[in-house]
Amino acid sequence: MGIYDRDYYRKEGPSYLDSFAVRGQVCKWLLIVTIGIYVLQLLTRVAVSPFGVVIGWSPGPITEFLILDTDKVLHGEVWRLLSYAFLHDDGTGIRGGSNFWTHIFFNMWLLWVFGSELEEHLGRWEFLAFYLVSAVVGGLAYLGEHAVGLRSGYCLGASGAITALLILTTFRNPRLTILLFFVLPTPIWVLAIFQVAQDSLGFLTGGDLLGGQGRTAFSVHLGGAAFATLYYQMEWRILNVWDGFRSLFGSWKQRQSRPRLRVFRGEEDQAREPVAVASAGGAEIDEQLEAKLDAVLEKVSRTGKESLTEQENQILMRASEIYKKRRT
Repeated sequence: MGIYDRDYYRKEGPSYLDSFAVRGQVCKWLLIVTIGIYVLQLLTRVAVSPFGVVIGWSPGPITEFLILDTDKVLHGEVWRLLSYAFLHDDGTGIRGGSNFWTHIFFNMWLLWVFGSELEEHLGRWEFLAFYLVSAVVGGLAYLGEHAVGLRSGYCLGASGAITALLILTTFRNPRLTILLFFVLPTPIWVLAIFQVAQDSLGFLTGGDLLGGQGRTAFSVHLGGAAFATLYYQMEWRILNVWDGFRSLFGSWKQRQSRPRLRVFRGEEDQAREPVAVASAGGAEIDEQLEAKLDAVLEKVSRTGKESLTEQENQILMRASEIYKKRRT
């Protein structure tokens, strides 16, 4: 099978209408999952009714299992460093305030505004990796705040990852103007500076100078902003790190699969040995080239041929020559 016979290397693609329909696909799934979990939060919360009259609510099992509880994370429940970003204020008093629905509404609106554009630029899987890692970094920032004795308790919400989307979008397109509160045209760089300044002030004062927002996890926002800044300035690509781990693991598996040394027993083995070694060596070279080629072609389909390094271009050329020889 030649290079151009592979499914993911063909130039065929969706029509214009199909492309429009699939734009922001990862964003849509993040919205669906987050809103779905929020509905489960509402359905499973427990009513507080000491006299048969509901006077409040307490968190249900969904919230209790996924919320970022610093003590439980330190006791091994590390999934909470990510799962908290899919929870939002369900009116049980975790974050305080009466308009708890605004927490998820504005987060999901900003996810779509910034995320759909970034997904188109970064690619689906890189965008998803950026969003999830931003949430984890925000969770680690909150955990670090707990470790030094500044904060202890609970944290939930996608605001850390949303702040990361805002900062990365600002770096990429500082002249972009958005409608703040759907009405006021605002340059995105003004919004970014205001957000970071507000979070920094809230972190340093515990929210006392911001209307008593002591329940807001400012460290999570700042963690997301810091990660987005490093991601842009250092030109990181999260999937490249994953590809490196996969290549390393593939090389280890190939070394493990090499034939073991045989004991020399005389003329019979001496006559057969050259054939066995040549066959195994040729097969090993083919397997190594095939693995490298698959990784290169996946990268081409994901980020384009222009993103290939000189070494990856050489792998393409070498593989093309070998496949041409096999056809003749």
